[in-house]
Amino acid sequence: MTTTAPQLGKNDKKRGSILGNTGLYLAVGIAALLFLIPFYLILRNALSTDPEITGENWKLLPSFQWGNISELFDDPTVQFGRALWNSTVVAVLMTAGTLLVCSLAGYGLARIPYKHSNKVFYAVLATLMVPTAVTFVPSFVLVSSLGWVDTYRGLIIPGLFSGFTCFLFRQYFLGFPKELEEAARVDGLGYWGAYWRIVVPNSLNFFAAIATITFISGWNAFLWPLVIGQDPDSWTVQIALSSFMTNQTVNFHLIFMATAVSILPLVFVFLFLQRWLVQGIAQTGIKG
Repeated sequence: MTTTAPQLGKNDKKRGSILGNTGLYLAVGIAALLFLIPFYLILRNALSTDPEITGENWKLLPSFQWGNISELFDDPTVQFGRALWNSTVVAVLMTAGTLLVCSLAGYGLARIPYKHSNKVFYAVLATLMVPTAVTFVPSFVLVSSLGWVDTYRGLIIPGLFSGFTCFLFRQYFLGFPKELEEAARVDGLGYWGAYWRIVVPNSLNFFAAIATITFISGWNAFLWPLVIGQDPDSWTVQIALSSFMTNQTVNFHLIFMATAVSILPLVFVFLFLQRWLVQGIAQTGIKG
């Protein structure tokens, strides 16, 4: 009796562990399926005709209208290829500029001694409490007076600085090991040398996480590009997408095909930076 009881206890724990893992995998599988349903609908409708999308006889698989791709890029009313290029330029330059400006600001607030640094930091935090609608009109008036309407400068420069991103960088640099920077100063490096040669190379995970979030935000921006990009040559992807829906007609198959094409860059960016993104979020201490 004394030898079989522990064995039974081990079997019960093992059986319970198997059941628990099975339930966990089942829940994750269902969640993944629900998450993928919108992407399936986008691809299904992108390769269908309008009657197949809106008709009563709904089919699981599309009729694979591959001509929708050429129709999208050959549409004379919407220069979708140009819109993809504009969104790429805006998102990439905005991401690079935001990383540079906000990381330098965050590093300065975290490391450079200055008696008014806390006041500057509180002023940056105060900008987070100002609604975007309040600064939208003054920003447009300023950009218009500079002649930046329908230009990359007007689309990119006003969004380079983000108070929230600056706050994240400051909080991250406060937790960065000071010993590494002190060793750099012993070698004769100043604040810029320590930042560029020591801090940045050892913070690539965090930079990748911020870059991913910033790129997605810049790619999905709609209202500001809508106001600044008044000429069709300066439209971004989101503006081009909205042009397929008018008061007279709605080109469903082109909307879904354009949506599928516009999602691909975000998927590639996420897959490429996924490992660094997860590590960077873990380093911020953010919990779900």
